Amino acid sequence: MEMKTKHLLSLLLILLFSACNKNEIEVYDNPFVHIMYEGASSVKVSSKANVLKEYNIYLSSKPLSQNLVVNYEVVVGDGLKEGIDFEMITQGNSLTFLPGIYEMPVRIKWLPNELDPLKDNSMVIRITDNNLGFTIGLPGPANNQSELKITKTE
Repeated sequence: MEMKTKHLLSLLLILLFSACNKNEIEVYDNPFVHIMYEGASSVKVSSKANVLKEYNIYLSSKPLSQNLVVNYEVVVGDGLKEGIDFEMITQGNSLTFLPGIYEMPVRIKWLPNELDPLKDNSMVIRITDNNLGFTIGLPGPANNQSELKITKTE
């Protein structure tokens, strides 16, 4: 019994000291900007809605010491018309993240209007670039959340 205890103790000491020799885990820091709404990359809004919605672009990075300017485009399907189906409250096509700011909204007021079901009744907000060269969308080859698709439905 004493021999087994010595072997077990020796094995535990070897494991303990070999673990201390491991390198610490290197932190992976890949700053990125992405857009989503309540965790989703596509959402629906009712054609009967008369509501102001905020669709946030998010920054994931260490604290910044300079401004980050994120450019985006809004691609509107042929079934939606500005002033009839929606109003863009956020003007322009860029948002500036000051140091300490990690989310900025694109505001859209949705207006009630009947839809043509044969047309494209969607809008895409797509991040196009930024001044600091951060990754667009979630890191990885799929670039998930680089755009948000909003579909107006009956």
